[in-house]
Amino acid sequence: MWRYALRRLLQAVPVFLGTTLLIYLMVFTLPGDPITALAGDKPIPASVAHALRERYNLNDPLLVQYAKYMWGLLHGDLGENYDGQRVADMLTGRWGVTARLAVTAWLFELAVGVALGVWAGLRRGRLADTLVLGGTTLIIAVPVFVLGYSAQLLLGVKWPILPSAGTDEGWPVSYLLPGIVLGSLGLSYVARLTRTSLAENLRADYVRTARAKGLPWRRVVVRHALRNSLIPVVTYLGIDFGSLMGGAIVTEGIFNLPGVGQQVFQSIQLKEGPVVVGAVTLLVLVFIVVNLLVDLLYGLLDPRIRYR
Repeated sequence: MWRYALRRLLQAVPVFLGTTLLIYLMVFTLPGDPITALAGDKPIPASVAHALRERYNLNDPLLVQYAKYMWGLLHGDLGENYDGQRVADMLTGRWGVTARLAVTAWLFELAVGVALGVWAGLRRGRLADTLVLGGTTLIIAVPVFVLGYSAQLLLGVKWPILPSAGTDEGWPVSYLLPGIVLGSLGLSYVARLTRTSLAENLRADYVRTARAKGLPWRRVVVRHALRNSLIPVVTYLGIDFGSLMGGAIVTEGIFNLPGVGQQVFQSIQLKEGPVVVGAVTLLVLVFIVVNLLVDLLYGLLDPRIRYR
């Protein structure tokens, strides 16, 4: 397994380089001059503008800028924004907010999504199955900002069950409502994946063999059918955790959470490319690590999978 993990880490190196290069090119080829935007409506002397462009390597070709950024990244330096603030310092306090929000949404997806999927899969074609399929279809069809504002109005203002904004109550209370909103789409896919995979495995030969041996139905479902059915669910949950970390911009805006998503949105408006690239680089690393852990979990869920 260690050899397999090392090989996957080596394979992740070109993926990381290619992804960060694309992100860097997309961010720094956007129209507009960040130095001019930094000055706002006031004119900026040419000498000052030239000095700032030299300081932030804006006069270099894009590939040279990217090479200098990667060299700094190898030394643990995410660079500076155009006000002279270190990107790492700007993201340190916000990273914890986004991580807590993503973990809350991910746990909500895992617990409720798998439970609903198992409930529907064991009752395929009956009322429970219809309710789960219909409910998840409705959630998928509703945009996240509509769902967010509706949940905030109903559960945070009209019926003050949960905090509607901010992080004053701490984790997990302040993160429950935004976590539910952020994880609602993923929950729908998890429930559908679990339901479909479990229903297929319940018709497999090994399940009929286990039943013919006299094993209890609960043990057949939990130890055999459900265990194999969770492989595609684990794959989706692993990928979705990275998506939750990077896709919280709208949710953090609605619930006024000072996370990475909010910082990225503000930096895009201010044309602060170093901040955007630094934040997305960290998210790419999260994707790579989580995908590796998901691959290693396959062997625990299905003994037929071997690492080579």
